[in-house]
Amino acid sequence: MIALTLAQISDATAGRLLLHGADTPDTEITGTVDTDSRNMAPGSVFVAKPGEATDGHLFVAGAVDAGAVLAIVEHEVDAPVSQIVVADAVQALADLARVVVARVRARGRLQIVGITGSNGKTTTKNLLARILQDEGETISPIASYNNEVGAPLTMLRVTDDTRYLVSEFGASAPGAIARLAGLVRPDFGVVLMVGMAHAGGFGGIEATQKAKAELVQALRPGGTAVLNADDSRVAAMADVAAAQDAAVRWFGTGPSADVRATDIEVHSSGTSCTVTVGDDSRRLDLRVLGAHHVMNALAAIATATALGVSLAACVERLQTVQIAERWRMQPLGSDRVRIINDAYNASPDSMAAALRTLAQITAPGERTVAVLGAMSELGEYAGEEHDRIGELAVRLRIQRIVVVGDAARRLYLAAVAEGSWDSEAVFFATADEAYDYLVGELRDGDRVLVKSSNSAGLRFLGDRLGESFS
Repeated sequence: MIALTLAQISDATAGRLLLHGADTPDTEITGTVDTDSRNMAPGSVFVAKPGEATDGHLFVAGAVDAGAVLAIVEHEVDAPVSQIVVADAVQALADLARVVVARVRARGRLQIVGITGSNGKTTTKNLLARILQDEGETISPIASYNNEVGAPLTMLRVTDDTRYLVSEFGASAPGAIARLAGLVRPDFGVVLMVGMAHAGGFGGIEATQKAKAELVQALRPGGTAVLNADDSRVAAMADVAAAQDAAVRWFGTGPSADVRATDIEVHSSGTSCTVTVGDDSRRLDLRVLGAHHVMNALAAIATATALGVSLAACVERLQTVQIAERWRMQPLGSDRVRIINDAYNASPDSMAAALRTLAQITAPGERTVAVLGAMSELGEYAGEEHDRIGELAVRLRIQRIVVVGDAARRLYLAAVAEGSWDSEAVFFATADEAYDYLVGELRDGDRVLVKSSNSAGLRFLGDRLGESFS
């Protein structure tokens, strides 16, 4: 975090300052800010956030032992450290992030990019950060730090030397993106797609569309909306941009897109396409598996080129990215049995895209195996969406469908009803049972997709399979 005095932090968070030891209101704090006491280092600020399973106030003493010099708390704690008592620790974290980013922006050349979409946020964030890091100090989220805690923690990492802040905005309910993006008013707002992810929390895809448009509404005056021309619901956000006096930069596969991809090819070692920006065309060979990641790359290129990075530099840097993120289309195993671990997150759209990728990269004589778990946060749509994925897996001629977990049982039943034969589809209640089956079932030439939402825990099954067949 940039240097702030205890008094300035107290003012930013609307808190009551309780001094300890030799501290005064003018004592400067420059350390990192975190809600996890295990991440403390000398000079850090610990935010004691109450949680569902435990309470951060119980870990203040441990944070101090690890080096914390300030605790932001909701009630005074018996610990040898200066404290700022606030009404709501999560809100205080957001308020502090707003103040820090505003100060950096006012005295530097900080450019802020916000990214949202039903799928692809983390991949796009990583691709864009890879491009921009060679241009200047770039701050981007660790993993998927995109919620009411993770987004402010990312913002608080900016310094006076930071040139780019890339923020990822997720949401589980309407208004969440507006609150997070409103903290910083981005210069660029990237909207990737509107799909069924989190539809249960939003109340349907129309409500999801409205929620994603909150990023465009939060753009600062003169900002730019970077929109997916191939997604009609995203394309409709051009009207929202116009109402904000924001420019629109399009990416997609059609001729009208400002940044477009043609000649897309999917193969076992990655994805290739030709990218055109204006009169310049370049061949892009991504090591990231899946045609759906082409759109994520286009979004990153559209933003970077608007920031003045050449297409040639974008392509060169993107081609150094080996995986988007751990557990996201991550190749494991060996050439003998290839495991694709994509079980960090899942929605109907990403599940369908991953299954299509599996079918596309499997050569004649090789066998497709899909290990599938539940898709979470679909609410009333869960049943029909799991049915649809089970049917799709059969229609894509996936040769072995392994369904894991009671929450995904309808996917299994739909695959059987669609025309599964000769035990093509099998069901296991636990990942351990599925692992035991797969260790004995998999053979040379198998290409195996492991895909589920994070809550299903299949990412660890993917890791075990990758190790077993390495």
